[in-house]
Amino acid sequence: MDLAKDILVAHERIQPYVLETMVEYSPWLSQLCEGEIWLKLEHLQTTGSFKLRGATNKVLSLSPEQREHGVITASTGNHGSAFAYIADKLHCKGKIYLPETVSPAKVAPMKLYDVELVYHGQDSLESETKARESAAESGQEFISPYNDPFIIAGQGTIGIELERQIPELDCVLISVGGGGLISGISTYLKSVKPDIEIIGCQPVNSPVMYESVKRGEIWEMESLPTLSDGTAGGLEAGSITFPICQALVDEYMLISEEEIQQALIWLMEKHYHLVEGAAALPIAAVLQNPGRFKGKKVGLVLCGRKIGLPLLQQILSSVGG
Repeated sequence: MDLAKDILVAHERIQPYVLETMVEYSPWLSQLCEGEIWLKLEHLQTTGSFKLRGATNKVLSLSPEQREHGVITASTGNHGSAFAYIADKLHCKGKIYLPETVSPAKVAPMKLYDVELVYHGQDSLESETKARESAAESGQEFISPYNDPFIIAGQGTIGIELERQIPELDCVLISVGGGGLISGISTYLKSVKPDIEIIGCQPVNSPVMYESVKRGEIWEMESLPTLSDGTAGGLEAGSITFPICQALVDEYMLISEEEIQQALIWLMEKHYHLVEGAAALPIAAVLQNPGRFKGKKVGLVLCGRKIGLPLLQQILSSVGG
């Protein structure tokens, strides 16, 4: 596949179902950095995250017969909500496998749509393994959260919007989990502006892509609990995002839990945006090292907004005064 061209195709394909999210200038960060800092408000996307782009592109790439036969995924987060929404919208028979231990709050958005929810196993790995087995047995299509070129191409459509919305962009900061988002955005932006800087942001408690790239192979490691739960966890063996990140991501910045929390509070206080921990990583990276971006025009991708009320209460209770 020519991924940059596939991103252009995806952009046309998904337009009827996906919002073009706006960018917002940050006078506070711009002043702090003595540069020009823009926020890409992808947390305002339908279903609350960028995941809708990839899921929509993948499902629309299937033949009518494949969609009628049904699609399967496993997810307890943003991908599951996006999958449920687009499967329902396209009248496609959808099934989501969930661990029996999943939080009811995470399942609630999926229940809004006409998809089948199947509970299996005690963790996400067990439910995903079962979903893949079920797809193989039934001949239905498994929709991966990130390890699929159509998923990556869908996420890459953010790059098209960034190029148009922020001319002469020097640098983009992007949260990294499985790598689908940064792989898509970096592929497109590097294809039209090879000298643009792509910086990946990961929590110190789960820096799997960073460690894998550093070691030159997909690295298995234990992830500690993190406020950035949307980026936590490992990479699939043979993930197609890994070589893309090796080739196109210029730098990684690792963010502590305290820095994530401070960035969440800062964003609420200064821009009145409520986001999830993963979306705060690029904000935290700039607050952590403003001199790194002096004189640059920078885009920060805010990837999602799913933050639970108990966690939000915990974060706000730490604010003095």
